[in-house]
Amino acid sequence: MSIAARIECLPFTRFHWKLLFLGGLGYTFDGLDSAIVAFALPMLKNQWHLSGPALGLLGSATYLGYGLGALLSGWWGDRSGRRRVMMSALAIYAIGSLLSAGSSSFTAFFLCRLLSGIGAGAEATIIAPYLSEFVSARYRGAFTAALTGFYSFGYVTAALLGFMLVPAMDDGWRWALALTGFPVLMLLWWRRALPESPRWLDERGQTAEACRIVGDIEESAGLAVGLTTTTDRGAPSLRPIRDLFAPNLRRSTFMSWAMWLAITFSFYAFFTWIPTLMIERGMTVTRSFGYAISIYFAQLPGYACAALLTDRLGRRGTVALFMVAGALSAIGMAVSQTPIEVLIFGMMLSFFMNGTFGGIYAYTPELFPTALRARGMGLASAIARLGAIASPVLIGWLYPLAGFPGVFGLTTLILLSGATVTLLFGPRTEKRPLDNEQAFAKS
Repeated sequence: MSIAARIECLPFTRFHWKLLFLGGLGYTFDGLDSAIVAFALPMLKNQWHLSGPALGLLGSATYLGYGLGALLSGWWGDRSGRRRVMMSALAIYAIGSLLSAGSSSFTAFFLCRLLSGIGAGAEATIIAPYLSEFVSARYRGAFTAALTGFYSFGYVTAALLGFMLVPAMDDGWRWALALTGFPVLMLLWWRRALPESPRWLDERGQTAEACRIVGDIEESAGLAVGLTTTTDRGAPSLRPIRDLFAPNLRRSTFMSWAMWLAITFSFYAFFTWIPTLMIERGMTVTRSFGYAISIYFAQLPGYACAALLTDRLGRRGTVALFMVAGALSAIGMAVSQTPIEVLIFGMMLSFFMNGTFGGIYAYTPELFPTALRARGMGLASAIARLGAIASPVLIGWLYPLAGFPGVFGLTTLILLSGATVTLLFGPRTEKRPLDNEQAFAKS
C-alpha cells in the first residue's frame, strides 16, 4: 500500500486536531499582523503628517512582503520541505513585527513592515499545502476551511488591541505592534515536534521516513501500522515550474490567479482602510474602532459557514457563492447613508469575503499535484498580493475623488469578475486524490 493510500485510510485523529490548532495559530498571527496596521495608520497619519497616497504606501508594504514571501516559500517548500519553510517564516515574521514597533520614520516603518510581510506571506502560503497533505480526501475540505478560520481570531484580537491601546496613548500603536510579535516565539517552540509532510517525503524519495511518520499516526489512532512496499529511490530532480503551464494544469493555474487576485484586492481594500474611512465620514476614532471590532467579529461565522459548505456545495461553488454575496454587500456599503447602515453592510461584507478565503484555501492546494503544490499555491498567492499591494494605494487615491460609492462600486465589480472566472474555468476537485497525476490530467 502506498503512502498516499495509507493517509487516505486514516480517520480524523488527535494528531489532526493538533495540526489544526498549531497551524491555525500561525494564521491567527498572520491575521493579527495584517489587521493591526489598519489601526496604526490613522495615528501615523497625524504623527508623521502623511498624505493619503503615502499612508496607502505604508499599508501596502506588508502586502509587498507577502508577495515576496509567497514566491519564495513555494519554491523552497517544493525543494526543501514544507516544515522548514513554516518554521523559518514564523521567525522572520516575529522579527519584523518587533522591529516595526520601534520604528521612528516612514522609511524604517516601511522596511520593517516589508520584512514582517515576507515572513507572514511565506507562512500563509505553506500552511495549507502542508496540513492538507496529512488529511484524507473525505475530511480535507472542511479541515482546510476550518484552518483558515483562525485568521478571524487574529483580526478580532487586532481590533481589540486597536480599540484599547492605540487611542489610549501616543505610542499605543507601538505597543499594539509589539504584542503581535512576542507570542510567535511560543508558537515556534510548540511547533518544533511537528513532522515533515509524508507525501512530500515520499515524492522526494524518502519513503522510509514517510512510513515512520504515517506509522506513528496510525499507531496513535489505534490502527495496525500499515506496510508500504516501495523503497527509498533517491531524491528526484525538482519538477520545473513550467509544468504549471502544461495543458493539464494551465487552466487551473490561470484560474487560481484570477480567483486569488479578485478576493485579495477586495479584502485588503476593505480591511486596510475601513477604520480610516469611517473617521473620514465623521466618526470619532473610538467609535470607528468600535465599529471595526463588530465588523471583524463577523469573520468568525463567515469562516464557519464556508467550512460547512465546502464539501456540500463543492470548493468552486462555495467560492463563487461567497464572492457574489460579497459583491451584493459591497453595493450596500456603496449606498449606505448612516453609521448603522455602514455597520450592517460592513459586517455582511466581512462575513462573505472571509468565507471566500475559507473556500480558496481549501480549493487551491487541490488544483496541483504534490511535486508542484507549494509552487502552485505560492504563485497564486504572490499574484494575489499584487492586488493587496495596489488596493491600499488605489483606495487612497480613489476615495477623495469618488467617495464611498466609488470605493465599494469597484469592489463589487472585482468580486463579480472573480466569481465568473471561478465558475467558468475552475475544475471540480472534491474527493480527487492529491497524488494521482492522471486525476489532474482529466481536470
